[in-house]
This record gives sequence, C-alpha cells and structure tokens, in this order.
Amino acid sequence: MASNRGVVYVGPGKVEVQPIDYPKLVDPRGRTAEHGVILRVVSTNICGSDQHMVRGRTTAPAGLVLGHEITGEVIEAGRDVQNLKIGDLVSVPFNVACGRCRTCLERNTGVCLTVNPSRAGGAYGYVDMGGWIGGQAEYVMVPYADFNLLKFPDRDQAMEKIRDLTCLSDILPTGFHGAVTAGVGPGSTVYVAGAGPVGLAAAASARLLGAAVVIVGDVNPVRLEHPKKLGYQVVDLSQDASLGDQIAQILGTPEIDCAVDAVGFEARGHGHDGAQHEAPATVLNSLMEITRPAGGIGIPGLYVTEDPGAVDDAAKKGSLSIRFGLGWAKSHSFFTGQTPVLKYNRALMQAILWDRINIAETVGVEIIGLDEAPKGYEAFDQGAPRKFVIDPHGMIR
Repeated sequence: MASNRGVVYVGPGKVEVQPIDYPKLVDPRGRTAEHGVILRVVSTNICGSDQHMVRGRTTAPAGLVLGHEITGEVIEAGRDVQNLKIGDLVSVPFNVACGRCRTCLERNTGVCLTVNPSRAGGAYGYVDMGGWIGGQAEYVMVPYADFNLLKFPDRDQAMEKIRDLTCLSDILPTGFHGAVTAGVGPGSTVYVAGAGPVGLAAAASARLLGAAVVIVGDVNPVRLEHPKKLGYQVVDLSQDASLGDQIAQILGTPEIDCAVDAVGFEARGHGHDGAQHEAPATVLNSLMEITRPAGGIGIPGLYVTEDPGAVDDAAKKGSLSIRFGLGWAKSHSFFTGQTPVLKYNRALMQAILWDRINIAETVGVEIIGLDEAPKGYEAFDQGAPRKFVIDPHGMIR
C-alpha cells in the first residue's frame, strides 16, 4: 500500500504534517466512488478559510486533514470516468459537487444538494462540509471527476504557469465572483475591503473587468505595501481618518460604485484603537456607508453559522449588528455565499494562459514544501503578505 502524508489540524493554533491514509475511491459515507479519481497533488494552497479553523474559530475537530485548494495529476481513475486519463493535469474547484442535482445543473455548485448530509454545499478538508478529506497532502481523492475537474490543455504550458494556475481552485474565482456580483464593469470605481490574497484577487479581477479605479483597504499597513506597488489605490484603516474621507481624497467623493467584502467574520474595527479589536459587522456596515445608491456589494468573505471564539453571544451564532436599514434605504444589492468555481475557472484559466492576468505576482505566491506547512500557517497568521503554496512532491521548485 502506498503511503501518504497530510497537514492535520491538531488543536487551536497548531497543525502538524502526519501520516494519513492513502486515498481510495470511496466517499465519506463509505460508498464506492467509481466516478472519482486519485490525484498526485502538484500544488495545494494555504487559505484564509483554513486559518479560521486553525485559530479555533470554528467547530473543526482535531484530526481534520486540511486543504481545499488543489491542483494535481490524475494517477488513478474510476471505471465511470470518461473524459480524463492518467497523466492529465487538473485544477480542482474547492466545491465538491455532484453535477446532477438542481443547484449543480444551474451551476450553483457552492450549494450542491447531495454531497453533504448536514446542509447544502461541500468542500475538501473543511468543517461541516461533508467530511471530504483535504488536499494539503501528497495524494487526494476527487469525486464526480468528469464534472468537477478542469483539465489544462497542455501539460508543459501548465507547469510553466503553475504558480498562477494554482489560484484557480479558489482565490481567483472567489475574488472574481466578488467583483462580478458587486457589479464591476468598465469605468467602475471599486473598493475592496481586505488586502489578503482574496482581496488582491478581487482587485485584480476588477481590473480585468475594466474598472477605472480600484481601492484596497486594510487595517494592516504592511499588507498595503504590495498592492500600492502594483498601482492600486490604498486606504489605511488603522488611521483615524474615516473610510469615506480617505476615499474622497482619492476620488473627490466619499462614494464608490461597487464594493467587495474580502474580510469576513473576523473583521476588526477601523481607526487606531478600533483596529486592535474584533468588530465583525464593521466591514459590511462601512461598505453600505460608502457604496452609492443602487450600488452592489459582493461578499465572498467567509461568514459562519457558529463561531465559538466570537466577541459576543450573538456573533457566536453568526448574528451580527448589521445596519440593514441603511442598505435597504440605498437600494443596495448584496450577494453572499460560497463561490461556484465552475462558473468562472475555465475563462480565468484562459486569461492566465494568454497573459491577461498575473495573479501569482498580485497575491504574492510563495512555494514551500509540505514539511514547511506549519511555518507557513504561522507566518500567514501573523499577517505575512504572501500566498503560501505547498509543493508536496517537489514538482514546482
């Protein structure tokens, strides 16, 4: 039997690389999955969503194998797989989707109705998302392969651009989804809350969609240095000047057309003192303040139904003090939920292959080995402006 190793959540603040079972063509409920494939993992990324679990901010159990951002090589295929063959290089959407239920047929793959017994929507290596084994490992099983997997057209070309293509599994489609659902188009003025990888992916997506001005805001000034070098406008939310005032200094008006929340439920307050404390409704409320009447707000940032480490009892149940009346009065549109990666990944792959977007540079991809994963988690938690990409087999470096 072949061996396997993976990144395992041990407890709050701690992950370890441990031996794990080699994958089989079996789903979490013990059913044979001849529609699946086994992948040799080429790259697998550390995500901010993983970090929420590692911080102990979810009900994730110890022993969970992490990782939902996966790119791999097919090394075994079930007998029902028709469109993939051994040796194919593929991107794995983080959504686990059956391709057969109503929501999948409508391409709303983030809320597949069959892959998770507890609620709509499944994902690899994530709490309450169906029990699918994560891909921060040497090998992983992917179900419903013909539907889920995006095959790269040329292996050599893909490996040359693997630092960019590895972002197709989550952060680039997620950032793009945030920009699209916010209504970004040619000439738009756009504000992106959060200068982490998803926020930077949203900013790059807004440019791809033709935005005139893209402003990125964060409470960590160090994180703003990189987007500023790339030509984005930035606002430092650790300063006492209000968000609207800082936007007015850039645009001449305190309003923007479109806003993207790339922060989620661990948001911090604004201002010198506020940035030191969690205030989970801050981002959403501030976006309603600065978005023009009839503007759109895309919300790809993660919000959870249970947050044991929240600042108050309401937030522990996912209840936030949102100024919904303000959004209603301004006729805002809000779009939330898991990104349906399959809606976007093929087009974004072409944008990468034809040099229309350089996402690896934008999000600061840094390649590390599997054994370096715990240090990567630690650095990311401390605010390192990097997107750590794990290379389990040394195929990239």
